[in-house]
Amino acid sequence: QESTCFICLGNLTETVILACGHNFCRACLTQHCEQRGRGTHPTCPQCRALFQKEWLKTNSQLNNIVQKPGKRQMEGLCERHQEHLKLFCEEDQTPICLVCDRSRVHRAHMVVPIEEAAQEYKEKLQRALGPLKKELTKAQVLTSKEENKTTEWQRKVQEKREVIAGEFNKLHTLLKEEEQLLLQRLAEEERETLQRLQENVTKLSQQSASLQQLITEIKGKCQQPAVELLKDVKATLSRSEISKLQEPEAVCTDLKHMYKI
Repeated sequence: QESTCFICLGNLTETVILACGHNFCRACLTQHCEQRGRGTHPTCPQCRALFQKEWLKTNSQLNNIVQKPGKRQMEGLCERHQEHLKLFCEEDQTPICLVCDRSRVHRAHMVVPIEEAAQEYKEKLQRALGPLKKELTKAQVLTSKEENKTTEWQRKVQEKREVIAGEFNKLHTLLKEEEQLLLQRLAEEERETLQRLQENVTKLSQQSASLQQLITEIKGKCQQPAVELLKDVKATLSRSEISKLQEPEAVCTDLKHMYKI
């Protein structure tokens, strides 16, 4: 199996090895890459691992094994009798020599000339290649379809991802604008209410100062001798009578707006 090309199912010729460790005929792999088209990284026909065409490496060790058979195979000699292998035993499915044919082991077996058997099985193998190649082509077409579907699916997902992100960006912008509007309205209401409260505090402070001054003045007058005490006493009393606290207008501290979010 190591000497068989996964693409053409024949013996390896000009063997190249990929990074994943699988071997192929150089011509078969080159054709495979061309069928993939430009702009796409080719994948190993056997395990689907990605590879670069520039990284194709000749498998010299396997080339030597495939192209350099052993001495017995080259001579076509029977290991037991050292005779030429001229016959093929159909029952045992093995090449035999004339001596083997006359032995008890193969005497009752169907035996044909080895060249005839080789031609017959070569034709069978070649006929078997047709359906296998069709299945391989079918598998490659289906693989290409699935890869295209994968690309299309990823494109759709990315488009939807961008739509979602865009819609939420719009919402974020809208919410930010609404937030700024509500905060601005709240700040205006805060400023107006604080101003009115501060005005009330100022007015009350001024009245408190006037009352405190009048109280101090009256206390001082009470400590004066009779002559001094009676001077302008009616004016002082009149001032005390009219010095009434003017309560400021009540300021509501409830928020005017609901500020619903």
